[in-house]
Amino acid sequence: MYVAGSINRMTSPLLTVHELHKAFPLQGGLFASSKERCLAVQNVSLTLHAGETLGIVGESGCGKTTLARMIAHIERPTTGEIRYKGQNIFKYDKKQLKAYRRKTQFIFQDPYASLNPRLTAGEIIGEPFIIHRRNLAQDIDTKPESIMKMVGLSKDQERRYPHEFSGGQRQRIGIARAIALRPEIIIADEPVSALDVSVQAQILNLMKDLQDEFKLTYIFISHDMGVIRFISDRIAVMYRGSIVEMASNQELFENPQHPYTRTLLAAVPQFE
Repeated sequence: MYVAGSINRMTSPLLTVHELHKAFPLQGGLFASSKERCLAVQNVSLTLHAGETLGIVGESGCGKTTLARMIAHIERPTTGEIRYKGQNIFKYDKKQLKAYRRKTQFIFQDPYASLNPRLTAGEIIGEPFIIHRRNLAQDIDTKPESIMKMVGLSKDQERRYPHEFSGGQRQRIGIARAIALRPEIIIADEPVSALDVSVQAQILNLMKDLQDEFKLTYIFISHDMGVIRFISDRIAVMYRGSIVEMASNQELFENPQHPYTRTLLAAVPQFE
């Protein structure tokens, strides 16, 4: 793996991924062996520092989402470990795991499928408080209407259902749900890929504003180099389950080292 443009940090990383592997068993076919495995993520190591945005970029099927799901503790690795503030998250007990999930929230790719169609926007945003047994009345800033205002939605939209919103508005609801419990880390898995270009810009600017306001740390996943360039401080390039290059934003775009990185950059439209 090529590593360049490392950010010098005086503090310890917030999150450390060490030699992570994930293999899925292959199914189907009369002559398929039960021992056959698909290696989705292999030998991935990275660090995440508080307050930064780490972009993870690569083509579909390269292992980006599998890596994100392991960091969120949705999937367990075959081997390797992930340490949050020095502790292995896969050795947590139930109480520790619940606290970690409160501190690590997910924004999903599809802004419609990720929302419960039977709940109103206010109920969706308030659901994390119920799951984590937090009292909504403790702080006016944690009320659904206040959180909706933070993401550019109005109070009168609180009682509407997901099908009554546009794609961009649905993603704002997803973002509101993610920030409701004031997490430290937000994992955004292709959060703007299903949106129109003009709406993408609005959502990206919103995420930057929220990061500044709440001191958030982002892991931002995308296949779009333009989006990654806009949002990221550091960038990890994934290819066939591995990170092949990691560099600062400026270093990666000005001096890419790996052939696959150069291929990705060559595919970005150039306008005179």
